[in-house]
Amino acid sequence: MTKRTSAKHKLDRRMGENIWGRPNSPVNKRSYGPGQHGQRRKSKMSDFGLQLRAKQKLKGYYGDVTEKQFRSTYKDATKLKGDTGQNLIGLLERRLDMIVYRAKFAPTIFAARQIVNHGHILVNGGKCNIPSRRCDVGDVISLNTKAKEMALIIEAQSLPEREIPDYVAPDGNDKVQFTRVPKLDEVPYPVTMEPNLVVEFYSR
Repeated sequence: MTKRTSAKHKLDRRMGENIWGRPNSPVNKRSYGPGQHGQRRKSKMSDFGLQLRAKQKLKGYYGDVTEKQFRSTYKDATKLKGDTGQNLIGLLERRLDMIVYRAKFAPTIFAARQIVNHGHILVNGGKCNIPSRRCDVGDVISLNTKAKEMALIIEAQSLPEREIPDYVAPDGNDKVQFTRVPKLDEVPYPVTMEPNLVVEFYSR
């Protein structure tokens, strides 16, 4: 299990952006950084700083995965044909916890990871408790019987703040199919993501 070491809203404050588009993000009230120097005028960021920030923002969005796991995903992306940045986004979107989040089975990516860890998710009819599992096109992800009655999941499905993207096809309220690997411009990010800068960061 990948452990998140900081509160998720601290990521928003640090980046100065509402990364997940949540209505209760502290950035909606305080758009400056945390700490006593958070309101200082921002100096121009170096190229390295911009690349690091892009990497931290993308890594944070996907549940603040560990650096080891994120770097491993990047290495896998470099081995695929085509644009490495696009490949990186495709691999991250294939994560089981992200598909659970996209399907609106959970209100946050962190809740999605917990639901998977607790064994509430089925992949092609079989239980899977590995959030980082990479799903294939055509895989069917569904809730088990107990999960269908969980208040957290019922609440998540009623949230108006985001829609289910078209590459995750719903079949009723408890089942979706991963129909294709999306491109960057198809992923419903609330903020601008720059995987090209992430590629530059790792290829230095």
